[in-house]
Amino acid sequence: MAISVVMPALEMAQETGKVISWLKKEGESVTTGDPLLEIETDKAVMEVESPGDGILAGVKAAPGDDVPVGQTIAWIVRAGEALPGDEVVALGTNDSRRQSGRKITAPANATATPAPTEPQPGGQTTRISPKARRLASEHGLTLAGLRGSGPDGEILASDILAAAQTKAKKSASVLTAVADSGGAVSRLMAERTTQSWTTVPHFFVVRDVDATALNEAHQKLGREIEKSHGVKLTHSDLLIALVACVLAKHPRVNASWATDGVSENPEVNISVAMAVEGGVVAPVIHNANRIELREVAVQRQALTERARKGKLRLADLSEATFTISNLGMFGIDSFTAIIVPPQAAILAVGAIVDRVVPFHGTPMIRPMITLTLSNDHRVVDGAQAARFMKDLAETIGDPMKYLSL
Repeated sequence: MAISVVMPALEMAQETGKVISWLKKEGESVTTGDPLLEIETDKAVMEVESPGDGILAGVKAAPGDDVPVGQTIAWIVRAGEALPGDEVVALGTNDSRRQSGRKITAPANATATPAPTEPQPGGQTTRISPKARRLASEHGLTLAGLRGSGPDGEILASDILAAAQTKAKKSASVLTAVADSGGAVSRLMAERTTQSWTTVPHFFVVRDVDATALNEAHQKLGREIEKSHGVKLTHSDLLIALVACVLAKHPRVNASWATDGVSENPEVNISVAMAVEGGVVAPVIHNANRIELREVAVQRQALTERARKGKLRLADLSEATFTISNLGMFGIDSFTAIIVPPQAAILAVGAIVDRVVPFHGTPMIRPMITLTLSNDHRVVDGAQAARFMKDLAETIGDPMKYLSL
């Protein structure tokens, strides 16, 4: 059956996306995950991947076209398969080249394929259209408890898209930007930071932490990871892994604010703010508390490369539950960051700087790092934030106890 390629939604506020270029030609064979086209939203330039195996056909959007979110822009079909809308791709079974440019009209007496049913709890079944089923799979949605708006409760594509938007609202929106669009970037960042600052009750907790053990771990583990995986370990990688461990013990700091109250996230997905040409992006390390340090480093490097090339994918920017913003590489001692709704907190990381501090009652020069946690007071109270920072400081003070390669 034909699979539609739709204009994806990166966030609820997105209404359209612009087609930048097609990476596959109409009539060309594709497999699941192949890059099909590049699109531009108000958040980023990204690639859209093929949702299935087959032949790219029925392309409806040209480069430069603005297309509403959720609208079909092409189809993936089998050779000779009819397209919705009474179109047929006239291709031989062993030839992916277009053999005929004609549109062949289906017989007038052709009937629509009835919607299959989906088992529900209690033995009941719910009708669901094929398109809705595919969209549910693409968005990772379960159908249990979903009430359709079609006849007899049939679940339609619009129901799935609405549910996907609700899911997206609960995941983190990210401060990203479209390259080479300075005016749009400035407006976008101004709108989002203003909205967050004026609607989220921020409060801040600051902690100076001795980074001696962190530096030692960076040197020791960095050599091992670079030798085994060819990846340069950064202090940010170490902090991602350590923060993830602490977040797993402090679910309230990893929670989100929703219209119906606080929602604790089942995963620890850490987005990392990155400066790129034209703005800031915040790609996500998913399940950061469940992967080894080397995998964190590998993923972070891959995300950094894609961000610099403007090739971030939808999945790279989705479902963050906590954000780290590190300006230490720019020599910034400390700063406060604005929360990215609906996340409950964001950690601002300054530079590691030698300072004279008391150490066992004696003034000594130690490498110190300043961490500032911005919190949404609707979700996190002062005591919860303080306990999180206390545990984080202790974890950074003995990182080898918590890290595995």
